[in-house]
Amino acid sequence: MSHPTIITCALTGAGDTVGKSSAVPVTPKQIADQAIDAAKAGAAVVHIHVRDPATGAPSVEFDLYADVVDRIRTSSTDVVINLTSGPGSLYTPDGGLLLQPAPGVNPPMTPQQRLDHILKLKPEICSLDVATLNFGRIAMVNLVDDLEFMGRTIFEAGVKPEIEVFDLGHIRLAKYLLETGVLKAPAFFQFCLGISWGAPAQADVLQLMRSLLPPGALWSAFGISLDQFKIAAAACELGGHVRVGLEDNLYIAKGKLASSNAELVEEAVRVVTRGGSRPATPTEARRILLGR
Repeated sequence: MSHPTIITCALTGAGDTVGKSSAVPVTPKQIADQAIDAAKAGAAVVHIHVRDPATGAPSVEFDLYADVVDRIRTSSTDVVINLTSGPGSLYTPDGGLLLQPAPGVNPPMTPQQRLDHILKLKPEICSLDVATLNFGRIAMVNLVDDLEFMGRTIFEAGVKPEIEVFDLGHIRLAKYLLETGVLKAPAFFQFCLGISWGAPAQADVLQLMRSLLPPGALWSAFGISLDQFKIAAAACELGGHVRVGLEDNLYIAKGKLASSNAELVEEAVRVVTRGGSRPATPTEARRILLGR
C-alpha cells in the first residue's frame, strides 16, 4: 500500500481575499461547513482563522473560534483541527516605530493573547510562525523571547505546534528552539513559499529547506497563488506533506476561481495520487504527527 500523505486545508486566512472570491468562507457556519466538506474531499487537517461575519475582516474574537470548533467537533466528520496563533504579529511603521496595526488586520497582541483561544479550545495542532519577515509592505514580527514563551505554553497545553517557516533563517531559529528545549522533537515544519519577501516557491528551494531540517523532523509545504499545486507536487516527490486552501490560493486553474476549499482539496488528492501516494486519514495524521 502506498504511504499516506497528509493534506492540510487552510480555509480562510486573514488576507484581503473576501472581496476577490465569493468562495472564501466568512461566518463560523461557512468556515465549519467548508472544513467538513474539505475533510470529506480528502483533507486530514484543517487550518482555521476566523473573520468578522458582518464585514469579512480578520477577527480574533474567541466566540467565533469557539463556534467554528464546536460545529466541526459535533459533526459526524472526523478531521484534525489546527488553529492559528498568527494574528497580532503584523505591524506598519508610525514615525519609524512599529506600533500600529496594519490596515485591515488585527491590532498588536501579546504572546498570551495570541494563545488565548488555543489554551481554551485545545486543538490538536496550532500554528507557530517562527518568523520575522517583510510581509509584502508590512512586517510580521515574532521576537525570540515571545516564541520561547509561546512554544513552552503550547507544549504545556498538550498542543502540537506546526512550525511555520518562510525562509532559511527561520529553520535555524526553530532548530535553536529545539536545541534549547522550547520545542520538542519530532518537530512538524510547514514551509511557506512564494510570500513576499520570503523564500521563493521553487522545487530546488524546497529541497534545500528540507536538507536543513533536524533529524526525524516531519514537514509539509505550500506555495501561494499559481504555485499551490506545483509545490504540492514537489513536496510529494520529496516525501513531504502538503497544504492547499483558499487562504493561500483562490484559483483551481489559470483564470478560474475555485468554487470551494473542497475543490482545491480534490485537486490535491489527484496530485498526491499521481505522485504515488494517497491522502492520509485523520487517524493516520494523528499517528504521524502526534504519535497517537
